[in-house]
Formats: sequence, structure tokens, C-alpha cells
Amino acid sequence: MDTPGRRRNPYELTEETPVYVISVAAQLSGLHPQTLRQYDRLGLVSPDRTPGRGRRYSARDIELLRQVQTLSQDEGINLAGIKRIIELENQVAALQSRVAELQAALDGAAAAMRQREAAVHASYRRDLVPYQEVQQTSALVVWRPKRQQQAD
Repeated sequence: MDTPGRRRNPYELTEETPVYVISVAAQLSGLHPQTLRQYDRLGLVSPDRTPGRGRRYSARDIELLRQVQTLSQDEGINLAGIKRIIELENQVAALQSRVAELQAALDGAAAAMRQREAAVHASYRRDLVPYQEVQQTSALVVWRPKRQQQAD
């Protein structure tokens, strides 16, 4: 099972793989490289860094840059508001992931409980009959033994 952030093949590219230099990221997002640097300084879109401190953007970063541009230009939201929106979206994603983990744990616990319950039921003695409390009534039942019929 894969753990988050780890890939089976080290050469496999995902949307999180930082591959784009700032000039390519600027072209793909339709923004000026200086705008990308400003967004990085403000913490809106923080790309990975190479050992030489060069920025490397992933496909997810490019999509986030486009989202920031849309919120800023089309919606008229200031950069502080955009930063808060991004933080809240990240928080929602983290909470949804946690809910999925808890749901999986709950499903596992419920399955284990059903197995234990089935084992307990299988261990019951079959010669025992469940006791049901008799309701008290005022009716009177008279038992009379059958008389043996006499041969005529």
C-alpha cells in the first residue's frame, strides 16, 4: 500500500512532482515570473526548491496559480482573502482525509465486532431454549386426564 507522498517508481510523474522552472510555470499559468515570486513571498503558492534554491513548480502549483489569478481578477478578492481561502481549502481537504481514515477504522471495527458476535452465537448451546416470561392472567385452566375408554 502506498503511503502519501511516496511513489512506487521514482521516475513516475504525478501532479505533485515539481518539474517546471519559473519561466515555464509563468507561461503555463499566464502570469509574469515576478508575480510568481510575489505569490511565493506571500505564501500563496510555495513551490519546491532545488538544492541551489531554484523554484520548481508542479502541475498542482500551476493549477493553484490559475485559481489565484481567477479569484483575484474575476472575483475581485484581495491576496489576503485568497490566502485565507487556500488555507481553508487545504484544511477541508485534510479533514476529509481524516474522516475517510476514521470511516475506514470504524468499518474495520464493525466488521471485527460482527465476527466476534457470530463466534459467540455459534458457541451457544442448542439444547437451551430462551426463557420468555409468562404474563399473569386471571384465566383458569383445568386439566383433566383423558379417561380410558372402556371396551363395550
